[in-house]
Amino acid sequence: MEIIKAADVRQLIKDQKTVIVDARGGPDAWERFRSAHIENALFVNLETDLSHKSDNAAHGGRHPLPAPEVFGETLGKLGITPDAVVIVYDDKKGANAAARFWWMLKAAGHEKVFVVSGGIEALQKAGLQTVKGEAPSPVAAPKYPFVDYQLRRADADEVAEAAENPDYMVIDVRENYRYVGESEPIDLVAGHIPGAVNIPFAGNLDKDGNFLPSEELAEKYKSALGSRDPKNIIVHCGSGVTACHTLLALTDAGMDGAALYVGSWSEWSRNDRPVATGN
Repeated sequence: MEIIKAADVRQLIKDQKTVIVDARGGPDAWERFRSAHIENALFVNLETDLSHKSDNAAHGGRHPLPAPEVFGETLGKLGITPDAVVIVYDDKKGANAAARFWWMLKAAGHEKVFVVSGGIEALQKAGLQTVKGEAPSPVAAPKYPFVDYQLRRADADEVAEAAENPDYMVIDVRENYRYVGESEPIDLVAGHIPGAVNIPFAGNLDKDGNFLPSEELAEKYKSALGSRDPKNIIVHCGSGVTACHTLLALTDAGMDGAALYVGSWSEWSRNDRPVATGN
């Protein structure tokens, strides 16, 4: 189980080994956290804690991964040790920074990390108290012990090769209007990687914004992947964040092993790579 229902969080957070994390992105992430977060939740910022940005998104995209030692230090400051139970939510139904934090922590070798289905809204509906102001001061732990990200990643060359191989599949999880090139609100070029298949991440959710049950996710992706091995799947989005939402869905469906293209469209589209439009 990788996804947890909001109603099941209350019991888990009573355990002293449980750490609850509020992960947010965007320039106003800290202000949004301060305005309302779950009591005792710690704050991680997608822009600074879960990314190491450069001046040029052509190298690694808009949200490159921080070096393992840097992320290890961040985890230590949060008081996260290898035996901790970590519950993470965001204010985007789990589709944004929470999924990215989940992927990074799993890639660090952590076992017990769960994303809250429906995010902070679901937690509020389940009766968990929200507070305003600063995050509590965690009891710092030593730097988290890991050397490199252990989950699979792919670079642009691997993506290009996979997109031309029928035994592989490149999944683009962005909204369809961005995939077809109708418009591009964030990056410089509209369109998609030739050969990539569009399976928007929003399809992982029900009408209320909660993750579909594991069996429904399994049925959905077995139909999409056909006979392909999940290890032959590469997932990307705009900048390597919402792609983690689909990687989470695949893992929860028992189909783990797909690779993340961290640079995603933000890197691909800035490097004179071929671009396709339409379906």
